[in-house]
Amino acid sequence: MVRILRGLAHKYFSDDEAVVLFLLLLAGVLTIIFFGAMLAPVIASVIIAFILQGLVARLTQLGLPELVSIIGGFVVFLGTLAGFLFGLLPLIWAQLASLATEAPRIFREMRSYLELLPEQYPNLISMNAVNDFYHQVTAEAGNVTQWLVSFSLSSIPDLVGLLIYVVLVPILVFFLLKDRRLILRSIARLLPSQRPMMSQIWQEVNQQCANYVRGKAVEILIVGGVTFVTFKLLGVPYAALLSMLVGLSVVIPYIGAAVVTVPVAMIALFAFGWGSHFIWVMVAYGIIQALDGNVLVPLLFSEVNNLHPVVIIVAVLFFGGIWGLWGVFFAIPLATMVKAVFSAWPVRPGSPEELAE
Repeated sequence: MVRILRGLAHKYFSDDEAVVLFLLLLAGVLTIIFFGAMLAPVIASVIIAFILQGLVARLTQLGLPELVSIIGGFVVFLGTLAGFLFGLLPLIWAQLASLATEAPRIFREMRSYLELLPEQYPNLISMNAVNDFYHQVTAEAGNVTQWLVSFSLSSIPDLVGLLIYVVLVPILVFFLLKDRRLILRSIARLLPSQRPMMSQIWQEVNQQCANYVRGKAVEILIVGGVTFVTFKLLGVPYAALLSMLVGLSVVIPYIGAAVVTVPVAMIALFAFGWGSHFIWVMVAYGIIQALDGNVLVPLLFSEVNNLHPVVIIVAVLFFGGIWGLWGVFFAIPLATMVKAVFSAWPVRPGSPEELAE
């Protein structure tokens, strides 16, 4: 056992920089696991500043002074935040509350559709299975409705936390943009003076993650906006709520689109019934998904290294299980970082005994 450990240490940790990098990665993972909730505003601010840095760089390339570019990017962020808090969020909340009040009627109609299945497919579906499924769905819907109704004074601590985010995050974002170089130089002083492997990993991860995160933010806005306009034109109820779900579904490749199709189809079915209007809604939704996957994604992520679908799904499940929604959103950048680390990690061939000979 000792010989095996010595061989692994010689092969993977004979370089001083590799040891430092391993300790940094370990410290970062432990910090997020144990202090992630406490540092959530800081983490969110770093992510937002990372996204806005691309806009700041573009404005600087156009000839604007750096401070003016930073203020311009920050104003865009404040405008987007204000639009979400005072425009989109109240609309989504109102539609969610309306959907909760309409839930009993929707479930009654759903039961009428489900009761036809055992008659049409008696060998595949039984009435007991339909009843069990119906009771499970109504129980979960009842829990959601009860939560919406009880959202009052008991939610004041959550509102206070939201206010802290609204005030603290913009301040942090501004100073992270303004003092980015100073912060990076301060961090660099803590690292070894000679760090070719870290520099290689940083350049690859910075380029890949920056392209992915900024592209994904743009993709969410485009897909959600186009879906909202399309559903509004087709008269689909709860268009804002559904478009938000469709926009966020692009965060989870392959899985997100499949999952969000269910509520879109259910609401369209209960609103229009089996008919041409329902078919048009689903065709429009399918066109949006097809254009997103075959046109928008290649345009936005042409410079991002493609990962195998199995790697993407495993990364989504793993990082989502560790860090929840943030882990799901950053599953692909984190997988890219792991790939970059493994590609650049120095490996010394042979064992200590073989080299001694």
